[in-house]
Amino acid sequence: MIINRGNLVTLGIGFKAAFEGGITQAEATSQRVSTTVPSETGREEYGWLGKIPNVREWLGDRVVNNISQSGYTIKNKDYENTIGVPRNDILDDNLGIYGTLFAEMGMATVAHRELLTWGMLPGGFNNLCFDGQPFFSQAHPAIDANGNPTTYSNSDGAGGGHPNWFLIDDSRPLKPIIWQDRQPFDFVAKDRVDDENVFLRKEFIYGVDARHNVGYGFPQFAYGSTLDLTAANYAAARASMMGLKADYGRPIGVRPKLLAVGPTLESAGRALLEAQFNAAGASNIWYKSAELLVVDWLG
Repeated sequence: MIINRGNLVTLGIGFKAAFEGGITQAEATSQRVSTTVPSETGREEYGWLGKIPNVREWLGDRVVNNISQSGYTIKNKDYENTIGVPRNDILDDNLGIYGTLFAEMGMATVAHRELLTWGMLPGGFNNLCFDGQPFFSQAHPAIDANGNPTTYSNSDGAGGGHPNWFLIDDSRPLKPIIWQDRQPFDFVAKDRVDDENVFLRKEFIYGVDARHNVGYGFPQFAYGSTLDLTAANYAAARASMMGLKADYGRPIGVRPKLLAVGPTLESAGRALLEAQFNAAGASNIWYKSAELLVVDWLG
């Protein structure tokens, strides 16, 4: 191929199309548990996470739901992925593999969000959320119906020895995980004949970059366990979630609709939710009580 501006533009358009095609081919499930929050600066404050809004009878003046100053901040991070195409490969028309590579680059951007988002759930047994407790904790602070300090739990408190499984209410506007999006992945070409990278390394460079980060939303909408995935433990987790209340004793109405497990718990999950009868031949009372989602990223 003759290397001139016209041919390089055409080549770049083809690489970008392959990249975008890879994005459409990739399977994504992280939106089931994450809410995208646009970001306008390098970091965002989430003090409002301390308040689940409530409707009340209007008697006298309005009661303003003030935003609590939790100090929870998510700072954006920069990410990139870059492919170099040697000048000689273009001159020799040795370009067959590059369409596949750029399609893989597109799929990798989707996998990147999957890895970051789903990784927040196992990390939630140790990583702190807005209230200063681990996201999965038995001691999240709250206020009871009488206005006194109390706590609530979204975890069985077990540690180690078992694969994690997670029960989630994915029907809420704010999901358990926040995906903070400052700049989506953008395809950039350094493909001019007089670019420094071509002069120094005989290489045309094509890459993508983005700015974003992940954080935790309301703990009430997810329950994390490291106990065995049995009917008894599943029932206890459901009861715990559905019994949760907001400040001053208001029921939240949590509905655990999604059971997320890694591949090692797929068999147990299917037996629990997709078999009409249990091992003893009796009716399975938890049949279709939630949707099973097997997530490779949960390990």
